[in-house]
Amino acid sequence: MSVTAESLPGVGESFGAEGGSPCVVAYAVTNRMAESLTYTITFSLVDDQGRTMSDSEETVSVAAGRTVRRTLEGIGYLSGQRLDAEHVRILDVKRVPTDEAPAPAGSCPPSGLRLTADRGDAAMGLRVVGLHLENCGSRPYSVEGYPVLELLDEELAPVDGIEILRGTDGIPMAGGGEPVRPVTLRPGESAGASMAWRNTTQSGEAVTVPYVRVRAESGSDPVVVAPCLDLGTTGELGVGPWQKHEATSAPSLPQSS
Repeated sequence: MSVTAESLPGVGESFGAEGGSPCVVAYAVTNRMAESLTYTITFSLVDDQGRTMSDSEETVSVAAGRTVRRTLEGIGYLSGQRLDAEHVRILDVKRVPTDEAPAPAGSCPPSGLRLTADRGDAAMGLRVVGLHLENCGSRPYSVEGYPVLELLDEELAPVDGIEILRGTDGIPMAGGGEPVRPVTLRPGESAGASMAWRNTTQSGEAVTVPYVRVRAESGSDPVVVAPCLDLGTTGELGVGPWQKHEATSAPSLPQSS
């Protein structure tokens, strides 16, 4: 992958940049693998002191053996500074098989189910990442039990030696004990489940799992998410059952007198 940057002359004033120049980034993504991949690239704009001014994320699908070129506009501007490639960084690159990539916001896959993972939360060595299942289709969908997980390494090959626990109550401080019950999602409704682990490192080699292949249930279409599980040396990952997200009530409007 390559990235170059150049200023866009004469536009800074229209953005209120006070003499700064908006940043236009031309980048290219080359897929040398044998299957189509979807890349998520995180860019960062930095000033002359190396301080981060803004971040931007791009997602692009590239067929096997092909190169795709894109332009990223609106990443930000640097007031009073000359823009060049030194001001643009690639912070992170994730790649998943295109036919298993999470559906973008606002779209719905043929299955009618949109499965995604959030950015997670961390406190005192405990890590929790939420999985979210949305019925974006036109018919009700029922699921019962736990998401089916497969842990994958950087090359999208299976990771061995990690025990996937049903429930998160076996993970210290994670709580859990959620009951397993049938969940029926009408169109527009959603459910969630959590992945929890301890980032504990003792004897042995610490394990990091960059990707997880997730199925809502056995036999359903897989989706590969990229939560980057820093499992340490615990060798365990807990997964909770699907729980329906309760709809929040709309605030009541004041009554006219």
